Amino acid sequence: MSPELPHPPIDRNLPQWIQDHLALYHEKPEEGHLWNGVPTLLLTTVGRKSKQRRQLPLIYAEDDGRYVIVASKGGAPEHPAWYLNLQDDPNVVVQVAGDRFQATARTVDSRERARLWPKMVEIWPQYDDYQEKTDREIPIVVLDRAGRAG
Repeated sequence: MSPELPHPPIDRNLPQWIQDHLALYHEKPEEGHLWNGVPTLLLTTVGRKSKQRRQLPLIYAEDDGRYVIVASKGGAPEHPAWYLNLQDDPNVVVQVAGDRFQATARTVDSRERARLWPKMVEIWPQYDDYQEKTDREIPIVVLDRAGRAG
């Protein structure tokens, strides 16, 4: 999946606020980057069943040159589809404001999760509420820019 590819079409089955966020991010990346005062990136995965490119805006943090996202799905009992997609194919396209690049996604281990969880909760305190609502451990995913050593 190349960052030179055009954005996938906006999925009209997504909630309207997500469609609006994607449209703004596509048209004005610097404005779309901030949502409700928090930084967001665009994550493009390949659907594990459809094989179609799927894109969503997600809250993120930076950590040692990497991007960190949370597979919370608002505390639902199941993982979000994007997380299942990247488990099947960890090669993704990420856009942070105007910077679009290929990356590899990986779920962090428990030690790294313990370090990163408070950082993510600082950005979006509702993550703690989401974790309380579900029996599953909400995964944290690191996105490493393709070609980055380390």
